[in-house]
Amino acid sequence: YIPPEPKPVYDVCKRIFDLVMCTLALIFLSPVFLGVAIAIKLEDGGKVIYKQTRLTKGGREFGMYKFRSMRVNDSEQTGWSTENDPRKTKFGAFIRKFALDELPQFWNVLKGEMSVVGPRPERRYFIEQIEQQAPYYCMIYKVRPGLTSWGPIKVGYTDTLEKMIRR
Repeated sequence: YIPPEPKPVYDVCKRIFDLVMCTLALIFLSPVFLGVAIAIKLEDGGKVIYKQTRLTKGGREFGMYKFRSMRVNDSEQTGWSTENDPRKTKFGAFIRKFALDELPQFWNVLKGEMSVVGPRPERRYFIEQIEQQAPYYCMIYKVRPGLTSWGPIKVGYTDTLEKMIRR
């Protein structure tokens, strides 16, 4: 079964929903943004925001923002990031536990690169591996990736290819 392309009215309504939710989240969560940023800076003095290349609607690349949760210059580019990854800082483990590291992605939603609800965006490296085992995975490019969706809620943290495919 190949799902149909979303209708233009769906895209417009979803975008309006995203903009309203994103604006409200940025306003009401601004104290949390500030607190997390200060705590990251105080812990090791490094950059607060981490930018990673992911894929969005149509398979285009974009820079996804996150609060930095790993030591400076020790990103997950060297491989899988695991739930108990030793590269995480103490505060990084806390913000990951409560998904606070994902909050800067509201900026990606505001820019139109992501949506509030949709499949999680992945790096091209992992997508190429997933598509070898699940060729239908490319269907996610019909919609914008999201901050949250049923997959991450149901499957949880994904640190293996099998979990990524299930998600």
